[in-house]
Amino acid sequence: MTLLRRSLLLLILVCLGCSAQSVELDLATRIERQVRATYSLPSEVKITVGPRKPSEFPTYDAVTVTIDGNGKKQDYDFLISKDTKTLVRLVKMDLSKDPYAEVMKKIDTAGRPVRGNKDAKVVAVNFDDFQCPFCSKMHQTLFPTLLKEYGDRVAFIYKDFPLSEIHPWATHAAVNANCLGTQNTDAYWEFADYMHANQRNINGERGADAQFSLIDKAAEMQGQKHSLDMTKLQACMKAQNQDAIKSSQREGEALGITATPTMFVNGQEIDGALPIEQIRAVFDSALKEAGVTPPAHPSSGGSSSQ
Repeated sequence: MTLLRRSLLLLILVCLGCSAQSVELDLATRIERQVRATYSLPSEVKITVGPRKPSEFPTYDAVTVTIDGNGKKQDYDFLISKDTKTLVRLVKMDLSKDPYAEVMKKIDTAGRPVRGNKDAKVVAVNFDDFQCPFCSKMHQTLFPTLLKEYGDRVAFIYKDFPLSEIHPWATHAAVNANCLGTQNTDAYWEFADYMHANQRNINGERGADAQFSLIDKAAEMQGQKHSLDMTKLQACMKAQNQDAIKSSQREGEALGITATPTMFVNGQEIDGALPIEQIRAVFDSALKEAGVTPPAHPSSGGSSSQ
């Protein structure tokens, strides 16, 4: 009789376990469907729902949802009510930290050529692509217009983010620019000016070799103009070492950059070649926060270079 009772108890426990497992599997499916529908995720994107665990909110549990698509995995934290009827996207913000300052900590500007005031309290870091037409538009707005207005108050720095899949000579130009920059800041910036002003001429050359040759000649011209070590410069350009470029791209990707130009002004993001008035507004705001008086601006009739 005792053996029968034990067997019956074991069977009940097994059934309860199976029932609980079934409920959890059903819940995971419901969560997956809601996440996929809410964020319009296609079927090829894999969604994995983690186990429920206690949260800091008494009426909710925590659950982590992993989204795996295009070779990238990202974990997202959600809250699920105890009755499993409500799913809440959890975005926790740490008010003890300045989000813009945290962004700037992730950007390595060591050794990068600077235009403007290198000791300025406001730093504008632009992730640039020499073959990108929108980058050219942004470049022509920054230099000379905004440089003239803010040059004594802002440090302008470029980081490399060539979109080589659609801009085949952008990486070559970025390497050449950095070869110049290791020897002379002015040579770097004047080469950048030339690249952005002459995209059509370079694109008009037939074949990659002809395009690379024109880019190399432009770099050599800057090297000669600024009396650089030409042997060192030519060796650097010939090697076409992309390590620094790839490092800059990884840094940009970690910041969420997907297109160029993308600029961070003391950490505040500017996406695309915005109208000059909007860029001024961001610069002025950053200056005021830093305790620096913004410059006077031209009247609207002659303010835009675009």
